[in-house]
Amino acid sequence: MSEKFVPAIGLGNCHLQTLFPRINRPAPWIATREHWFETDDGDRLAMHTPRALFDSPRHPLVLLLHGLEGSVTSSYIQGMMQQLLERGLQVAVMHFRGCGETPNRLPRAYHSGDSDDPRWLAAKLTRLYPNTPLAAVGYSLGGNVLLKWLAEDGDSSPLVAGVAVSAPMDLHACSHRINRGFSRVYQRHLLESLRKSLNRKAQDPQLRAALPDITDKNLFADFRRFDDAFTAPLHGFRNVDDYYTRASSKPLLGHVRRPTLIIHAIDDPFICPSAIPGPGEVSDTVELAISANGGHVGFVAGSLWRPRYWLESRIPAFLAEQLGG
Repeated sequence: MSEKFVPAIGLGNCHLQTLFPRINRPAPWIATREHWFETDDGDRLAMHTPRALFDSPRHPLVLLLHGLEGSVTSSYIQGMMQQLLERGLQVAVMHFRGCGETPNRLPRAYHSGDSDDPRWLAAKLTRLYPNTPLAAVGYSLGGNVLLKWLAEDGDSSPLVAGVAVSAPMDLHACSHRINRGFSRVYQRHLLESLRKSLNRKAQDPQLRAALPDITDKNLFADFRRFDDAFTAPLHGFRNVDDYYTRASSKPLLGHVRRPTLIIHAIDDPFICPSAIPGPGEVSDTVELAISANGGHVGFVAGSLWRPRYWLESRIPAFLAEQLGG
């Protein structure tokens, strides 16, 4: 259950753990090629690859799922791409709809339980590369999506293995946690990013007419109000509570049938500790790596002067075990 992570000297605070990687590695350093896929509902999905993909049983493919308002340029995605490539693995990054500063075509966008899109993309990839083992790593929102997807698919999952980092597995609890104390700074930042994304989409008059009132600043005051006004109605949920209940992965973790690693820090400033599952709440294929420290998608070890990004060694090591070296 417990995983030995020791925070970097000088970075023991959960907020320092969370913010330091964004400050220390602000600019993307791995170039990628963008691929567009036409979806069955008339929308489009973007996938980024640092190298051309090919079919090979000896070179598994790892699908990376970013967090809320993230993209292929997010530092945690860049760092993981680098480490996986150095180990001879193939990498693809899925952009959730509307991410990466390119609006999608439909009023809907993406949400914390949106397992249909990665499932659809995985089916495409397995048809294109039928001999290539497929695994997935999800961060924050992408981690919850991945866990829900794994649980829903059970024994029929196309994935050989999965890793979820700092996933908001109980959205009810997480909406309260991020609305307290300094965590409200993160909430304001993310909601402002969402507001800008919606403004870009609203440049299309037809899409603007189908959206709730994006000029009402009260709807961007906290996540519960935003999700009640935007996320729930645009994605087929009755209201915010229906969305949080149906999109949370924690109640489903007993149905996961693929080797899965859940990495989480108890001091995560985004996520209430009550959202972290215990051993009795997961299947026997799930490994819980729960650390006292680490912040939200932080896990910076070493020292302030010589930081070491622990996720970038721990995750490839787990995948190597599952994918055969």
